Amino acid sequence: MDKNLISMNRFKLILFLIFLYSISVSRAQTGLINKPALPSSQQVEWQNMERTMFVHFAPNTWQGTELDDRSTPLNRINPTQLDVNQWIDAAESFGAKMIIFVAKHVGGFCMWQTESTEYSIKNTPYKNGNGDILDELAKACFNRGMRLGVYIYPGDDTWGAYLGGGGKTKDPTKQEGYNKVLRMQWEEVLSRYGNQIHEIWYDGGLVVPLEDIVKKYAPNAIVFQGPFANIRWLGNEQGIAPYPAWNSVKFADAKTGVATAEHGDPDGEVWMPLEADVPLKDHNWFWSPTNHKNLRNLDQLMEIYYKSVGRGALLLLNAAPDTTGLIPTEDMALYKQFGDEINRRFGKCIASTSGNGEMMEIKMEKPTKIDHVVIQEDIVFGERVREYVVEGQIGEEWINLAVGSSIGYKRIERFDAVEVSAVRVRFTRFSYLPVIKNMAVYFVGSQLSANVQSVQNKDEKIFDFAINMEKSGKFEIDLSDFILMAGQYVLISETVEKEILTIESSNLILQGITTPGFTHNDKDGSCNINITAHPSGGKGTIVLSGKIKNGKNFGNELINFYLKKK
Repeated sequence: MDKNLISMNRFKLILFLIFLYSISVSRAQTGLINKPALPSSQQVEWQNMERTMFVHFAPNTWQGTELDDRSTPLNRINPTQLDVNQWIDAAESFGAKMIIFVAKHVGGFCMWQTESTEYSIKNTPYKNGNGDILDELAKACFNRGMRLGVYIYPGDDTWGAYLGGGGKTKDPTKQEGYNKVLRMQWEEVLSRYGNQIHEIWYDGGLVVPLEDIVKKYAPNAIVFQGPFANIRWLGNEQGIAPYPAWNSVKFADAKTGVATAEHGDPDGEVWMPLEADVPLKDHNWFWSPTNHKNLRNLDQLMEIYYKSVGRGALLLLNAAPDTTGLIPTEDMALYKQFGDEINRRFGKCIASTSGNGEMMEIKMEKPTKIDHVVIQEDIVFGERVREYVVEGQIGEEWINLAVGSSIGYKRIERFDAVEVSAVRVRFTRFSYLPVIKNMAVYFVGSQLSANVQSVQNKDEKIFDFAINMEKSGKFEIDLSDFILMAGQYVLISETVEKEILTIESSNLILQGITTPGFTHNDKDGSCNINITAHPSGGKGTIVLSGKIKNGKNFGNELINFYLKKK
C-alpha cells in the first residue's frame, strides 16, 4: 500500500479519535450522560393545561366538616339550586382547562346513580331520587369543551376502609368484598364516561386492583397516585412546589405510587410531573357556614401561581359549593380576579423567541423596562436544562438578573424592574442541547403585599417533647394531635445534650393499621413522614413506631423529639 495513503489514513483516524474525545469532554462538562426521561403525549397535554379545578361536594357540606361523620339524614341532601354550568364558569374564569369532581369522598357517599351502595344520591330528594351530579357535570363539560376528571376515594367508611389506607380494610375478612365494591364503582363510572375522563384520582395511594378497568375504559387518562400513577403529589396542600422541581423520578420511586416532589431526580428514568392541589380556603376543602373567613386573597393566589405553575407544576385549585349546590358569590369573584390578574401580567409579552442551543437572546428595539422572564422547555424532548443564568444588557455591560436550575414546562423568573436593551438566557449546564419552546420578557409592575407570607412553605417546628427511652431504643409516638393536614413532616430525635440520634427504622400506623411506604429514614438521622390524605384528627389515628440506632444502652435516658413540617 502507498505510504502516503497509509499516513493519510492514520491522520484521519487521529482526527476522528480527537473528535470523539472532544465530544466526550463536552458531554462530561455539560452533564450529557443519560438519555432523558420523556413524557407521553397525554402527559404533555396534561402539563399544557397549566390550571385545573377541584370540586369538593359531599354530605359533610351539610355537616360543615372536612370528613363525613354520616350524621346527615339523606332526606336533607337536596341542593335545589345546583348548577354545574356555574362550576364551569368558575373554572373558565381563572383559566382552568379541566374540572376534577370528587364523586365519592371518605364517607362513601356516591354522587352518581350506583348499584354499589345505598349511601348515594339516588336515596335523596334531589330530583326525586333520579339525580346524578356526575352525569350532569360530564354532559355540561362535554358541551362546553371543559375536560373532566374523577376522584373516587379508595377508602370507604361503610367498609372500614380507612383514611390513607389506599382501600385497605381494618377487618381483613372484608377486603375481598370491598375490592368488588370499589371495582364496581370504577367500572360504572368509567364505562359511562371513560373516553371523556382525562384524570383519575386515587387519593392516599391504592391497594385494590383497578388497572385492568382503567386500561379497558380510560387508557389515556392521567392517574394520580397508586401503582400505575403517572403524575406526582407535591407533598403539601399549600400549592407550593419546591425548587428545583424536576419532572422525572427513579423507576423504584415511581413504582411506590406515592412519590412526591422530594423524589424528583433530573436523571430519573420515569417522567412523572407534579400536581399542586390547594384549597381556596386555608385549610378547608368543603364548604361550611364559617370557613369563608379562611378565604385566601389575590396576593396569596398569585404567590401560589408563581410557586406552582412558575416552577413547572400544574395548579389544581379547589372549589366548594354550599348546600344549595352553588359556589358562593365571594369565591366566584376571587376566581375571576385571579384569572384577570394572570392575564394582566402574562397575557401579552414585550418580546419572545424560541429555538435550540446553549443561549437564547432577545434584542429590544430600544431600552425597555422589564421585571419578568418566562422560560419554557419543549418537554416533548424531556427536561434538559440543569443550570442557567438570565442576563440583561445595560449599555455594553451584561448584568445578572436571575439564576436557576430546573425549567421543564415553565419557569417564571421575577426580579426588580430594570431597563435593558437585550435579554439573554445562557444554559450553563445541560444533559442534551436545550430545546426552548418559548422565552418571553414582561413588565408586570406589581409588587406583592405582605399578605403572601402566609403561603410560605418554610420549615416550621410544630411540637417537641421528651420521653424516657427504653433500653432497646424502640419508641411509639401518637402524632394525631399534631398532624392536622396532609403534607410531609420530619421527626428528629436528640439527647438532652443535643446529640442528634439516628432513627434507623420506622413505621406509620394509620387508624390502627401498619401502613408501609409512608416513612423513610434519612442519613442525617431524621424520619420523613408522608401524610397523603386529610387526617381525621382522632386520638391514635396517626402513630409512628420505630427504633433509634442503639450505639449504647439507653437505660431509661431522656430523649427529646421534635416534629417539623417540610
